[in-house]
Amino acid sequence: MTITYDETFGPEYLPPAQAPCPNCPCCSALLCEKGRNSVMQCHGHVGDSATVAVVSACPCSAETTRGTHAWRVAQIRVVKHATEQPLAKAAEYVLRALAGGESFQDPTEELRGLRARRYADGDGESWRITLLGRRYLLALEEPRYTSAVHVNSVDVKTRTAQVVVLGWHMEREVTVLADVLSQATGLELRELPGRYLDVKVNIGAVDADDLVLTRIQMPDQITEDYVAVRPLWLRGA
Repeated sequence: MTITYDETFGPEYLPPAQAPCPNCPCCSALLCEKGRNSVMQCHGHVGDSATVAVVSACPCSAETTRGTHAWRVAQIRVVKHATEQPLAKAAEYVLRALAGGESFQDPTEELRGLRARRYADGDGESWRITLLGRRYLLALEEPRYTSAVHVNSVDVKTRTAQVVVLGWHMEREVTVLADVLSQATGLELRELPGRYLDVKVNIGAVDADDLVLTRIQMPDQITEDYVAVRPLWLRGA
């Protein structure tokens, strides 16, 4: 006996089209949500080269867009560069000249290196300093202190953590990348909530998003004074 049946699959069974992102012309809302919460940005979440080309400049996930994962990673990278392995004096001179709108000579072609680091942008006679370049110069000047940090919570979906930087404010929460904390301490994301950490941080920042945590580590010892006395949050730059 031959069994026959009608094919029920058709256009009505296709997945619905994703809603477009209200903030950009190139992506769906879902793609931009993924891109914002990933260092791979939007272009890292699409499979074919044609689509990558379309979404590669999406502002919703760019490192130049405040609050994205890519932006947070870029801030850390630039601050660590300025404080741990700064530019040669010739390159710093050119960058400062760009920042001040001053004329300068570039006999050693420092502009090419600054553009590669995305500190400067331009070509030929037209060059300008970027936001990352200005962040680098700020990091050279702003004081950084050792502060205790308490991890209040971790959002595994967005890979972010809510922490209190006690040298900056005793209660206000700061959003940081949970994976950065995990990699620095060797702790799993689920192990981070409730932990105290020691970090270097620019406590003079006004906005919470401008706090950049570096040299993150587990404290040598947790004592009653450590969690109770405010002056201990600051211990020498």
